[in-house]
Formats: sequence, C-alpha cells, structure tokens
Amino acid sequence: MAARGSCPGCGSTALVEDAHYAQQQLVCAACGCVLAEGLLTTTYAEEEHLREVAYSQSTGQKEQLSRCLQRGIRRVQDLCKVLQLPMVFEETAVSYFQRALQHPSFHLVSLEKKELLGGCCIFVTCRQHNWPLTMGTICSLLYVKQELFASVYLSLQKELGLSVPALSLGDLVKTHLNSFRLFQHAANVPAPFVEDKEKMVARTMQIVELASETWLVTGRHPIPIVTAAAFLSWQSLQPAARLTCTFARFCKLAGVDLPPPAHLRLKELLEILLRMASQLAWLRVFNIDKKTVVKHIGDLLQHRIFLLKNAFCLGDEEEQCAMAPGEGSPGSPPAAGGAAQEEGRPSEGKRQHEGGPRPLLPPCLINPRKRLRTAAPSASDSAITGDEPISDSEIEQYLRDPEEIRAFRKAKAWL
Repeated sequence: MAARGSCPGCGSTALVEDAHYAQQQLVCAACGCVLAEGLLTTTYAEEEHLREVAYSQSTGQKEQLSRCLQRGIRRVQDLCKVLQLPMVFEETAVSYFQRALQHPSFHLVSLEKKELLGGCCIFVTCRQHNWPLTMGTICSLLYVKQELFASVYLSLQKELGLSVPALSLGDLVKTHLNSFRLFQHAANVPAPFVEDKEKMVARTMQIVELASETWLVTGRHPIPIVTAAAFLSWQSLQPAARLTCTFARFCKLAGVDLPPPAHLRLKELLEILLRMASQLAWLRVFNIDKKTVVKHIGDLLQHRIFLLKNAFCLGDEEEQCAMAPGEGSPGSPPAAGGAAQEEGRPSEGKRQHEGGPRPLLPPCLINPRKRLRTAAPSASDSAITGDEPISDSEIEQYLRDPEEIRAFRKAKAWL
C-alpha cells in the first residue's frame, strides 16, 4: 500500500509498507531505502534489557519441527523406499507417525519404542491397503524382536483407534515366497534347484489350502506351515534332482530361517498325502512312503476333493465311520466306495488303520499331549456332563435383574 511523503534519498513518492516477518517497515520502492521500522510484536520483556529474542518466541509460532519428529519422519520415508511402497503409503504412514508422537500415551515411552513407531505405522498402512507385509519383515529391517514390536503395534492400534484388517493366508504365501532366492541363478544355488516363481507359488497355495482343509492350520503359526508347503511343492516340481535335498539345506539355499515347528508341520502334511495316496488305484501297486509320495503330489492335488472324501470321514460321515461295521444300518452304503470291503472287515467291530477312512480331526485330538493332573477327578465331577436339567429355583438365583425375571416368566408362559 502506497503512503504519502517522499524518499529523502531519491525524492521518489513511491513509498510502500512492507511487513518483514512481524516487523512493519516503510520502504521506498525506487531505491529500497528504509524510512521507518516498527517494533517486534512480543510478550517477552527481554527487549527492554537489550537481549536478543528468537523469532519463534517473538511471534509465538513454532514453524520448525522437533528433532525427534524430523528424525522419525526420515526413518519412515527411508523404510518406505526400502520396501518400494507407493507414495500414498508413505504419506499415510507419516501422518500416523505424527499423530502417534502427539498422543500423550507415547510421550514418556523409551527411545527404542519411539523408533519402532515408524515401523508400526508402515505396517498398519500396508495392512489397510491390502499390501502383503509380514511383521517378521519389518522386524528384520529394524533389528528388533517381534515381541517388542507387537507390543508397540497393539498400543498404537488401541490409542489411535485404527482398524487393521487381517492378512489372508494366500497373501502371506506370496509375501513369504518373495523372499526366497531360488527363482534366479546364483553362485550358491545349483542349476537344478532353480525354479519358476509362478509355478512354485501356485503349487504352494494348493498345498496350504489342503493343510487348511485338514485342520493343520487352525491354531498354528502360519510361517512354519507355509515353509513346509513350499519345500514339498519345490521337491514335487522336479523330484528326480531334489528328493535328496534336506529341509534344512532347502531353507539355507532359499535364504530363509527354518522355524522349529516346521519339521512337525512337514511330517503332518506327509501323513495326509500318504492317506490320500492310498486311495489312488494306480498307486496301490507301489510301496509309497514319505519320500516317494512327493513324486505324486501333482496327481493328489488334482483329485484332492475325491481323495479326501475317500481317505477321511467328512461332515456327517464321521458317525458312520466311528460306528462298527456290524452295528450300521443294513441299507447304509459302505464308506469310501467299498474301501472297507476291499481291505477286509476287521474282527471285533474295529476298522483297520490303513483300510477304512478315519474321522478327520485336528492333530491335537489325534495325538493329545500328556498333561500332569494335580488331583484325580472325583466321582461326582466325572458324572457331571453339562446336560443336566436346571430347576426353576436355581435359575432364579442367577436372574437378579427384574427385567430378566419378567422376560423369563414371559418366555416360560409362551412355551
């Protein structure tokens, strides 16, 4: 805005008011001479004693981010670049990190947990965008234990109220196999051991689906199951050159860790495959064991539904399989297409272990763990089944609320 008067230096009348930060100045537009200067707007009294006042203090503004926030944002951005995430993911993770540092719950946490917040924000962002990323991948990049990372992740999810969808088993298979080093030629990987990535992922998915249908996934950590399924699929694609390779060597060549329960998951998968192979007519003439059954995994997966139905009791057929042959109804057809007749009916009303189908149960029920009991159950405790009728007086002891009592009387009258 122009002002009246003239410049004492050049005599120009083009005088303007320039707001330099918070200080008003009268400046000549022709020569740049400063005619008048204002005072800093501040609430501090240091100016009276000729003390310097910082600009952020004089204006009451905090334009620069804190050093901790700047370092955390750079850490989040670097992790996103390492993981090759889209720019939208990086912006979302940075916004979550800023919200977390401003939350009172994370003000007094240790420096190690504050550094983990960035990784947790990236993990949440990838899960929300259905980007397959495991907690183990983040922990390996941050050099931190999964227990500590999980505690910070749960706190972040609770305090910020974030909705995080669970990762499907199929996405986990693709993500875990992406880290394998068997899909391209290398100096430490023999040529017969190199496999096509798409073929191996497709067959591993089929084996993992088979494990899910046979109760091998429920209640278990998924990584050992995926690792064992990947080993079987890798062997079955070229069994002639790979049957001699051990599970430990396979994990070493692939560059992945061998979880301790993976050997147990591999044993359970081989038992399922052997039961299915016993139902194939053209395999009954061979002596199939845990080594040679890998050669026929392709055929077993192709006829998976039929073989599972013949090898195991599914759904309503469990009661018929558990029933002795002599106790069944005369008109009921034999299970598994007459498999019991081919193998011969066992004596004393019991089926042979390999002949007839057995109920498809979780491994914890087939091979229960032996647990020590502190005291033997009494006769009264063992007699209680939970199906005993409850008298009206006992029910009224639990119904303390008058509304519940009225609802119970109304339902009783209606019945």
